[in-house]
Formats: sequence, structure tokens, C-alpha cells
Amino acid sequence: MIKIDAISKSFGAFKVLDGLSMQVMPGEKLALIGPSGSGKTTILRILMTLERIDGGHIEIEGEQLYHMEREGVLVPASERHLARMRQKIGMVFQLFNLFPHKCVLDNVTLAPMLTKGMPRAAAEKRAMELLDMVGLADKAKAMPAQLSGGQKQRVAIARALALSPKIMLFDEVTSALDPELVGEVLNVMRKLAAETDMTMLLVTHEMGFAHDFADRVLFFDRGKIVEEGKPDDIFRHPKEERTQSFLKKIIAAGHRV
Repeated sequence: MIKIDAISKSFGAFKVLDGLSMQVMPGEKLALIGPSGSGKTTILRILMTLERIDGGHIEIEGEQLYHMEREGVLVPASERHLARMRQKIGMVFQLFNLFPHKCVLDNVTLAPMLTKGMPRAAAEKRAMELLDMVGLADKAKAMPAQLSGGQKQRVAIARALALSPKIMLFDEVTSALDPELVGEVLNVMRKLAAETDMTMLLVTHEMGFAHDFADRVLFFDRGKIVEEGKPDDIFRHPKEERTQSFLKKIIAAGHRV
């Protein structure tokens, strides 16, 4: 589903990703873990085309993301190509990013109407199904300011799903929430993982959830994959010293792994 080949990305003199290569299979649930600044969120933002790569190639379903073929030669992708590829991917952000001046229903229907030309009636029907799925059908007419953080994040998940993406990206979606609200968002994600065949990439510091959610875990440090494997292998029997020291600190801070 996703093939990343030798990509690099720098912000000024700071090299965030350094020749990174990885693959994600269709329907796979992948957790990206590691210290802050290790490049995890940058990968998601690059896949969503919110940041551009400095070098390398990315394919989505066998099609180049940042390049296109012209007369047998790969050239930089046009905005039209990027917009089409972007429709395959949904992203849920750390800070919700809801439109504060629009009600919950309008937040969820806007993108399908604007980007896919979906009629309002069809968009609203789909939005209500999604809001029901995340347990917020009764909040359709509420404004974001009237919602708790957990409810806002569940609306953000519904909004990302409204475009029927093949790939969902979750960037630290619980880190801005009060601890008692984390569970309601994780429950929605568990349901999504169990009931859909979407490919899902999760960046998180919730190690217990990553263990339960993921088919495979990648541990990042300094823009590189240090170790990867099944959740039990990474969390219970990490091989690399850097992975071991990271998890020891997480456990010492009181987190379940």
C-alpha cells in the first residue's frame, strides 16, 4: 500500500529523515514509536503532502506520490496529481483542527462536498452514519466550543473518514486530551481497526494501546528505524539497546507497555 524509498527531509540544518525506507502492506496497522524529534510525525505529514521531501520516492498503491511520469521520465508532481493522491489518505491531528465557526455536521460534510462534489443530502447521510459510529450523532448541530476534547477528537476522526480514505494517519491523537478522555478516543480507534480493512499508521506515546492496536511496531530514533517487529517482540523482548533504554524510561514514567 505504501512504499517509501530512501527519503530524506531536513528543516534547516536539522536532518529529520535520513535515507528512510519502509513498506506498509494493505490493511496493516502500524505503530510508530520513539522519542520526540525522531521523525515519526514528519513521516505522516509527508504522506499527507503537508511537508515535501528533499529526496527519495514514495509510492501509494504502486503510484508515485511526489512524482509523475511524463514521456517515460519521472518529473515533480503537479498540484492536480497531489490533490488526487491526497484523496486516498485521511489524517487525524493532535489538536483536532475543527472549523470553530461550523457545527459538527458541517465540519464532517464540507470536504466530501468540496473535493468530491458530493450532494449535500448524500454528504449529510454519510456524516450522520459516521457520527453515529463515533457515538456523537446527538451532537450533529453542536458547535466545537460546546464539545469536550475527546468529543472534538472523535468528530475529527469522523471528518477524516468522510472522504473514504484507503489510508488513515493518526498523529498523537490523545496527547492533548485530559487523561479521563483518552479512553473514549482509543475505543473508537480500536473499533476502526477491528471493523475495517483500512491501512492505518499511528504515532503515539500510548505504548499499551500501540501494543494492542498494531500488527507491527517501528521504533524510530534520529530519523532512522532502529528496530521493527511484532508488538510482543518490541515491547517484551527488544533486541536493540536504544529500544531497551527508551522503553525503560517509558515504564519508569508510569506508562503501560
